[in-house]
Amino acid sequence: MPDLPAPTGAPLRAADFDFALPEALIAQAPAQPRDAARMLVVRGDGVADRGVLDLPSLLEPGDVMVVNDTRVIPARLHGRRGEARVEILLNRCDGAGLWQALVRNARRLRAGDSVAIEGAADCTARVVENAGDGTVMLDFGPDQAALAAALEQAGEVPLPPYIHRPNGPTPEDLSNYQTIFAERPGAVAAPTASLHFTPRLLAALEARGVRRATVTLHVGAGTFLPMRTEDPHAHRLHAEWGEVTEAAAAMINAARPAGRRIVAIGTTALRLLETAATAEGAVRPFRGLTDLYLLPGHRFRAADLLMTNFHLPKSTLFMLVSAFAGTERMRAAYAHAVAEGYRFYSYGDSSLLEHAK
Repeated sequence: MPDLPAPTGAPLRAADFDFALPEALIAQAPAQPRDAARMLVVRGDGVADRGVLDLPSLLEPGDVMVVNDTRVIPARLHGRRGEARVEILLNRCDGAGLWQALVRNARRLRAGDSVAIEGAADCTARVVENAGDGTVMLDFGPDQAALAAALEQAGEVPLPPYIHRPNGPTPEDLSNYQTIFAERPGAVAAPTASLHFTPRLLAALEARGVRRATVTLHVGAGTFLPMRTEDPHAHRLHAEWGEVTEAAAAMINAARPAGRRIVAIGTTALRLLETAATAEGAVRPFRGLTDLYLLPGHRFRAADLLMTNFHLPKSTLFMLVSAFAGTERMRAAYAHAVAEGYRFYSYGDSSLLEHAK
């Protein structure tokens, strides 16, 4: 592992969040069963090697888990404009059939062009705007049912690039890359911390008296984009649509005065909670877009614990967990995880992090 980051007050650098990861530790398939994954517990007094099935014993009756119920859609499409072929990764629905998308070969598209979607009969998209940076606004028309059917017919699950599938996603990926909580379609990437949950784990958590609040954050294609600047503050996240209902906010807000903890299941749930939180730590109902970017120095208000997978070097998500649990602690925890052979990334093992207050 490289040296620790510069002292407090010095500018952040992407290099401060780099680490060496053997390729053999990048998981290509999930643990079977899902809840058989390992879990590294990171607390103020160090780290402990546990398993996901230990989660109920690590929580207390009345603690509130906050889970993301977004559902991954088959958002990767192949299209043609005349003889030009393009690859489309839907990113965010802006309503009325409009989709912001990341397009490979986007330079071939101009406003007004019609793109035929391969493999889906009579499905076309009109180019509304080409931003020039690979982002294109597409209009699929107002018939959302027809678009959903076309996606099921012609779309692919957009697995992350580090999961190697030369011939495309397998039938197993269609279920493996979907969480047990998935209900509301709209994500192009799974909230991977939740991939570990199974009916027996949920039953054990319920028997323990752990409560569950559900929120929605439709994870966008921007989650796959690398940081291209050495200054983390110069990076920008794509906005994603999220919702915290009144019922979820009420359950969360009742927990802390009763001495219970808020457990964010995944970085998506944590980002949404922080978006909706007041300065005093209360969580308001929220519905809209968020591009909240959490770096060391952020004062977290809405969660006490974070369950999350292991993230990429120099990624915004490794910066987020460093902000939440402490940069030095997380570098030590990741060094331990590598040494002990934990499996990394979307299909990998898990961690349970205590907020460094």
